[in-house]
Amino acid sequence: MVATAMVTLDDIMAALDRIRDDVRVTPMQASPSLSQIAGGPVWLKCEYRQTTGAFKLRGATNAVARVGKVAGVTTASTGNHGRALAHAARARGIPAIICMSRLVPQNKLDAIAELGAEARIIGDSQDEAFLEAIRLQRDEGFALIPPFDHPDVIAGQGTLGLEILDQVPDAATIAIPLSGGGLLAGVAAAAKALRPDIRIVGISMQRGAAMAASLDAGHPVEIRELETLADSLGGGIGLKNRLTFPMVRDLMDDLILLSEDQIADGLRHLAQDGHRVEGAAAVCAGAVLSGRLRADDGPLVLILSGENIDPARHAAILQEAS
Repeated sequence: MVATAMVTLDDIMAALDRIRDDVRVTPMQASPSLSQIAGGPVWLKCEYRQTTGAFKLRGATNAVARVGKVAGVTTASTGNHGRALAHAARARGIPAIICMSRLVPQNKLDAIAELGAEARIIGDSQDEAFLEAIRLQRDEGFALIPPFDHPDVIAGQGTLGLEILDQVPDAATIAIPLSGGGLLAGVAAAAKALRPDIRIVGISMQRGAAMAASLDAGHPVEIRELETLADSLGGGIGLKNRLTFPMVRDLMDDLILLSEDQIADGLRHLAQDGHRVEGAAAVCAGAVLSGRLRADDGPLVLILSGENIDPARHAAILQEAS
């Protein structure tokens, strides 16, 4: 029996009212090539075309709108949440310090700096960077807005679920890139509140998937971060995770973990169809290409979550297949 969601449909509807003037309604496109492979209709939710190039703007905007008077805002991020928080903070004239590990690609650091925020490099993992964000909250009066385990962030990401069902009302399955779980928790809470029979599938990488390891253990665990093409899916979920771990556990119907080659296959296939996305956004397509994700029971929606990949790295991956 599914537990009561900790972020409700009412929370998500309120978030939609709060952010609708600050975020885009992103396109939904059919994919004939993936539909043929999956055995049924496949739709691509092109969230990579969101302002700042990723879904993270939804949660960050909703959270920043609710912080009140603070010295600034801070977070730990693998890149996309930091960029979104920097954008949302600048829109409201609030200083932002984004704490990140040395594994974050340079293009994501540059994008944050261009938005007027400080990109502060701390340690070799997102968990280490998070300690600095906690210090800024404790010692300097910053509002800490985590990348996923926060009710306002989850509710903001959940607005994507409302959009998906508005665009594809008969969707049978939604496939969602899975890292800390904010996107999956929010989208699943919205979708299952409106359509309890809808299937939610999380997709992640085999290298350093913290949520998968935590689900296997039955509680949040620490893992070693490893370099992966799906770098935005890296990082821990936090040993004191309050929201996303139980929500993912209760609302997700299946989990698929991909090899680096399978992620690259997804990225290349999407590029051939005109979608230039990052590795984390390509995992759902990679799952279809691997034969592990199908559309036999009805329309399948794949969330293409972000586009923030280093152009040289993207070109090199495409070149590998030629």
